[in-house]
Amino acid sequence: MHGSPDCELSSRSEAMAPNINSTLPLLLLFLLFTLHLSSVSAWKKEEFRTCNQTPFCKRARSRKPHSSSLFATDVAILNGALTANLRQPPPESPDQDQIKPLLFTLSVYQNGVVRVKIDEDPSLGPPKKRFEVPDVILPEFESTKLWLQRFQTETVDGDSGPSSVVHVADGYEAVLRHNPFEVYVREKQGKRRVLSLNSHGLFDFEQLRVKQEGDDWEERFKGHTDVRPYGPQSISFDVSFFDADFVYGIPEHASSFALRPTRGPGVDDSEPYRLFNLDVFEFIHDSPFGLYGSIPFMLGHGKARGTSGFFWLNAAEMQIDVLGSGWDAESGILLPESGSRIDTLWMSEAGIVDTFFFIGPGPKDVVRQYTSVTGMPAMPQLFSTAYHQCRWNYRDEEDVENIDSKFDEHDIPYDVLWLDIEHTDGKRYFTWDRVLFPNPEQMQNKLAAKGRHMVTIVDPHIKRDESFHLHKEATSKGYYVKDATGKDYDGWCWPGSSSYLDMLNPEIRSWWSEKFSLKHYVGSTPWLYIWNDMNEPSVFNGPEVTMPRDALHYGGVEHRELHNAYGYYFHMATSDGLVKRGDGKDRPFVLSRAFFSGSQRHGAVWTGDNTADWDQLRVSVPMILTLGLTGMTFSGADVGGYFGNPETELLVRWYQLGAYYPFFRAHAHQDTKRREPWLFGDRNTELMRDAIHTRYALLPYFYTLFREANTSGVPVMRPLWMEFPSDKATFSNDEAFMVGNSLLVQGIYTERAKYASVYLPGGQSWYDLRTGIIYKGGTTHKLEVSEETIPAFHRAGTIIPRKDRYRRSSTQMANDPYTLVIALNSSHAAEGELYIDNGKSFEFKQGAYIHRHFVFSDGKVTSSSLVPKASKTLFSSACVIERIIVLGHSSGPKKALIEPSNRKAEIEVGPLWLQRGKSAPVLTIRRPNVPVADDWTIKIL
Repeated sequence: MHGSPDCELSSRSEAMAPNINSTLPLLLLFLLFTLHLSSVSAWKKEEFRTCNQTPFCKRARSRKPHSSSLFATDVAILNGALTANLRQPPPESPDQDQIKPLLFTLSVYQNGVVRVKIDEDPSLGPPKKRFEVPDVILPEFESTKLWLQRFQTETVDGDSGPSSVVHVADGYEAVLRHNPFEVYVREKQGKRRVLSLNSHGLFDFEQLRVKQEGDDWEERFKGHTDVRPYGPQSISFDVSFFDADFVYGIPEHASSFALRPTRGPGVDDSEPYRLFNLDVFEFIHDSPFGLYGSIPFMLGHGKARGTSGFFWLNAAEMQIDVLGSGWDAESGILLPESGSRIDTLWMSEAGIVDTFFFIGPGPKDVVRQYTSVTGMPAMPQLFSTAYHQCRWNYRDEEDVENIDSKFDEHDIPYDVLWLDIEHTDGKRYFTWDRVLFPNPEQMQNKLAAKGRHMVTIVDPHIKRDESFHLHKEATSKGYYVKDATGKDYDGWCWPGSSSYLDMLNPEIRSWWSEKFSLKHYVGSTPWLYIWNDMNEPSVFNGPEVTMPRDALHYGGVEHRELHNAYGYYFHMATSDGLVKRGDGKDRPFVLSRAFFSGSQRHGAVWTGDNTADWDQLRVSVPMILTLGLTGMTFSGADVGGYFGNPETELLVRWYQLGAYYPFFRAHAHQDTKRREPWLFGDRNTELMRDAIHTRYALLPYFYTLFREANTSGVPVMRPLWMEFPSDKATFSNDEAFMVGNSLLVQGIYTERAKYASVYLPGGQSWYDLRTGIIYKGGTTHKLEVSEETIPAFHRAGTIIPRKDRYRRSSTQMANDPYTLVIALNSSHAAEGELYIDNGKSFEFKQGAYIHRHFVFSDGKVTSSSLVPKASKTLFSSACVIERIIVLGHSSGPKKALIEPSNRKAEIEVGPLWLQRGKSAPVLTIRRPNVPVADDWTIKIL
């Protein structure tokens, strides 16, 4: 939805209400937080901390290379893992404290995953147990652990003592270097390193302490005080990616896809990449500043070796430097003589070291390895992969009915209509304003009659109103987050005075999930789905517009320790609620603004409060690519820009690009002008309709890709180098992207563009998606740009399924026939897949689906099943394939023979159905009408 009402409001609230005990008159506060201001001001940088204003970040950045004096002792195999104590030399002065040893554990898992944990030793009496993030790692991941039986010793890098070496996977091994302490994974042959931790000796681990007289641990920012009862507890270390040309990942930032250096020669006082979930109002592009979500997972990729990955399971604030070549040359650090290497510095305020090394070697291998730890993306309902229409706010039931009918009047399909906070009774979630929405069930049922759905918003802040049943129950049960004194935390958000549920507690998550039942959510229907916003959490009068770090959660955990996972637990509980509502039968749909590693298991996310300008259109691509690369494949950006009034050309271009986002939703702030697709003249309505029609035609392809993501972790929307990992020209290209392995899309990011430069990777040809005209790969093409479409290309050697009949919604397309578009390569061959299930239930997990493999070779196209042969037929479809279009086939054939039915089908040569203007001729097999679920062969005669 939206951040704080505007930045002026955020700063005013902070100045006027510096803490929850403010004595401001309640009337003034009420007016402050309920007025809808008409002006919108840009993000104010001074409202948020820089690294220099964040003590743990400032300390870590000041450390010199090789300042870590840790060494490993007592190395052994225990419980199938390599263990050790990490010690420091005795202090030089009796006035210095002896640092207690740390516990080190290295475990190896199947498929090339290495896990390294470092924590305080509980037997040595730390004042409390450090927080380990629960419910992120899959329980079944532990079953893939390879129980180590032994380790070898070896002298490495000219050390005076030994190092310990264990087998990881074919061709790879992990090394614990004893003195100086370092951990790395290397190739067995040639001993080339892949990933390392602490190769530059920047490791630091601040241990918890008991406060003594005279200790001043408090931190202050913008009138807020953090008491820090256990003192500084940060952790930092360096991680190196060997043979990497670029690094990627660590969303969420509005910056380039390939992460630029933040320190080093030529870098002017850049901030580190910040991972700290924040409600950032009208964020700016090209910035390392943290936004709404955090995934501490980074990938390195290079032509020489391939891809590797590193993940730190830690939900505290994190800052990450990408260190440019020569970043500290005066200290004697030199890059390897051969190969490339990218060094990074990881800094976190709290938690433990719980890190994962992914050895790849390909980009899809690394993504599979990461999602084997944190979970595969959920399989969405089919309707949710179609077009969504949203605004803050559709006013009332009459407005909803009018919007719905206008889509039909203008022949524009859509599947979901959204309601923002104004639909509630006084910002009380699970309620309806019965003046504006007197018959919510009837309203939803009218939409459902056309196969459409509704989404309403449910945020984590609960209005502190003694007449509100949800607040009364949460208070009586003690379910709210506490402040540092142990009282229910009271912050300010849309309802005014609010409290926040402690979603770390599984009991509270279970209680919350029950609230989505039709019994409890009065006015809801089975066609209603949910939107979680403001769940960073957003607190208008809190430090940096969020919850204080010393607030207390379940088990005495400080908010600082779990901050980045708060929205994740809220998303999880809401998703579970929708599953419970349907008795476990139907898949949920929940959109969340905040996210963390593992959020991909629970629903979709979007990039937040963007703005209607060309730069924001452009940055949407690297933002979504990064989310997909780190597990969150079901993601998108607000089409048109949330803030501001887009010029018509920008809006059209955004629809044309957004049609290829995995999550396709138009959304706008309440202060913007209405911008539904029919409001900009007949020609522009036609262009936006065409863009939406393109998405609906491609829904079978998108749904098949979502199933691929669900089984492999490989994202729907991919960087070019994921499909072309050796093509260096793709490594820093974030203006174009792949949809699956078959479509390449190039956005148009400037107004009145006449030409676009499009790089098409080598090794095969590419067919223009609209015209069928063929282009050579391995070169950059300067192409004329029309208003009708953005450049999109079908990769030679692939087959795309689609549906060419337009209905009001995807639900009404369920029984429509399919079209196959076959793009032949130089060998006159191609292949592709089609996945079908009932589009809504979990029955696919029991084998209730159709999965077809199409192959064109030797002049014939063949359909075969990818469902395991032992599986029973639990799902069937009466759909047929009514058209097969073959790109790149020479003209001449007149007939096609269909086997095993021994029928003939007509063939014609003509332009593509989508063409406008010039078009290459294509061969079309008309009305073969072969069942989509059957084995068959069609031979061109």
